[in-house]
Amino acid sequence: MDKERVVITGLGTINAVSGNAPEFSAALKQGVCGIGPLTVFDTTGYRTRTGGEVKNFVPAKMLPPEFPIKRMSRSDIMAMAAALEALSDAGLFPFPDDLQENAGVVIGGGAGGMLEGEAAYRRYLQGSGRAVRYSQFSSFCCASSADRIASNFGLMGPKTTFMTACSSGATAIGYAGDLIRDGRATLVVSGGTEPLCRVTYAAFNALQAVDPEYCKPFDKNRRGLSLGEGAGIMILEALSHAQKRGARIYGEVLGYGVSCDSYHMTAPDPQASGAARCIAAALQDSGISPDRVDYINAHGTATPANDLMETRGIKAVFGKRADRIPVSSTKSMTGHTLGAAGAIEGVVAALAIFQGFIPPTIHLTERDPECDLDYVSEGAREAEVNIVLSNSFAFGGNNTAVVLGRYTEKGIVHE
Repeated sequence: MDKERVVITGLGTINAVSGNAPEFSAALKQGVCGIGPLTVFDTTGYRTRTGGEVKNFVPAKMLPPEFPIKRMSRSDIMAMAAALEALSDAGLFPFPDDLQENAGVVIGGGAGGMLEGEAAYRRYLQGSGRAVRYSQFSSFCCASSADRIASNFGLMGPKTTFMTACSSGATAIGYAGDLIRDGRATLVVSGGTEPLCRVTYAAFNALQAVDPEYCKPFDKNRRGLSLGEGAGIMILEALSHAQKRGARIYGEVLGYGVSCDSYHMTAPDPQASGAARCIAAALQDSGISPDRVDYINAHGTATPANDLMETRGIKAVFGKRADRIPVSSTKSMTGHTLGAAGAIEGVVAALAIFQGFIPPTIHLTERDPECDLDYVSEGAREAEVNIVLSNSFAFGGNNTAVVLGRYTEKGIVHE
């Protein structure tokens, strides 16, 4: 029996350059930078003071009044807003009663409600313990976002949260595709969410891995990443069901691969063996040969170690063709959104395929001689994009690569 094909029928995102997917598409094409001074918390005393913060964060304007905003963290609210957009985009809001038992939720994340926990703990230390309420901690766990999405939309199928650091969102998309292919769900709300918070910001500053200005992926003078926040949600659906209800299809999730470096807690394997195995596994799972990839959305964090490692990994898999594949890092615009990064970049990949363009790597002005691939830096390129490889390489060597393709009736794999 043939497995179900997995298609993308809805997109939603909120991030430093946009409040929804159409705005995101326009920002990607224009090369908008969302990295600037942080206001979500006081950065006094930190080595750096910039990041990719979601602008105009007003929960009451982001969600309908019937949603219990008071018990949601910043991370939950971003996830809910992106999920609401994606479901509406897919023509599934209000959510159909007859689909609830076969609809799942798979979300990647990291800090969860840490920002709210930090604020509550500070009040406690300052002697205002009576002002600390349970509601301020009820969404502390990273798994809360998947819980909120499931309960507010009445989704009763499989529900899972992934915390594989910076590859969480990508892992969520890959696993959601598995659920549909294996017949365990008809539809899955999948993606990732991540807030800015003091603990994360302090940790990356302590590692001296943050650029004081803004990140410059693959640039000779890069000094580190820029932290960001946001959420990205994709509605994945069994092709047969999408066709039955006449859904618009953005593209197809063809497969994914995972691997572990087994090298270091924060540094990638400099020889890129884990990254190369991950990419190769994703292509094999998708049934796609290396010569068919049209665009690579790089992990591209702008740390000296990661950018060089990723370049080596791409070369190891694609060989002589490596320098002919357009590559870009959209983290140069959104900042590195950690647990949400792979999901937001999944939205990038779907938009690139559906609208026929390759977004740029901004701030890349002086090429690193050792990073010598075709890093798109002159602005967005119009292009026919049939196959996209999206890389996510995380702390602990948690590598995930996802392959998305243009939807065709026969299947892009067989064309």
